[in-house]
Amino acid sequence: MTPEIDEHFARLKAEHGADCLDRVEEMLEPRRRSEQRHPLQQAAKWVLPGIPQVPWHDPYAYPELLPLVTALEASHAQIKAEQELAWERRRAEFSDYEHYLVRQQNWQALYLYRDGALNPQAEPLAPTAYKVLKENAVDTGVICPLLESHFSTLLPGAAIKPHCDLWNFSINLHLAIDIPSGAAIRVAEETREWEEGKCLLFDYSFEHEAWNGGDRTRTCLLADLWHPDTTPPERAALTMLMNEIQKMMAG
Repeated sequence: MTPEIDEHFARLKAEHGADCLDRVEEMLEPRRRSEQRHPLQQAAKWVLPGIPQVPWHDPYAYPELLPLVTALEASHAQIKAEQELAWERRRAEFSDYEHYLVRQQNWQALYLYRDGALNPQAEPLAPTAYKVLKENAVDTGVICPLLESHFSTLLPGAAIKPHCDLWNFSINLHLAIDIPSGAAIRVAEETREWEEGKCLLFDYSFEHEAWNGGDRTRTCLLADLWHPDTTPPERAALTMLMNEIQKMMAG
């Protein structure tokens, strides 16, 4: 680790207790790379120990996330109307989705939150989703600042290949906006279909894939949230740690 990371960790330990970052430091040990992982989680780069190895989660089970889930579902009709209008009239505002593994032209995204902040350019295009996200995820600190929230639109015939995302300490929430027949998602060994107006929640450190076999676009609103089993000092440490690692890799 760098002196900056060491200093940041020391401050957190002084404030929250000497053992508050034990799991983060254990995660960084090279021997942890493949130990105690689910077979379908092996390709994830960072696995925080102690996070339950559960691919699918009940979106209504976590008090911290429930206000966001219920607000999104209650606002579905308005969110869908605004997204459809933006797709029809402001298509240039959508971009090819750039996953850390691949860029896909048949996977379009409109970002509401990215690079640790809300995207103000998205507010006039999707005011309801923007407001719900701000009030129930950004202002409350449940969104993971390392990642993003966006409308995810798969064109007919598009498929996202099986992959694991980078880590298990954030979790992915989907609000199903517009779902054609033939669209589905597999996480680990279970495949599910989205139910329009409802949320799905899953751990994307497990192998997952999605596809749209329908005859129209499939759209969900995605939000990367802190895993409910992480603690405030762990979140602070992980944010700083991953940002520093990203800087080192870029340099």
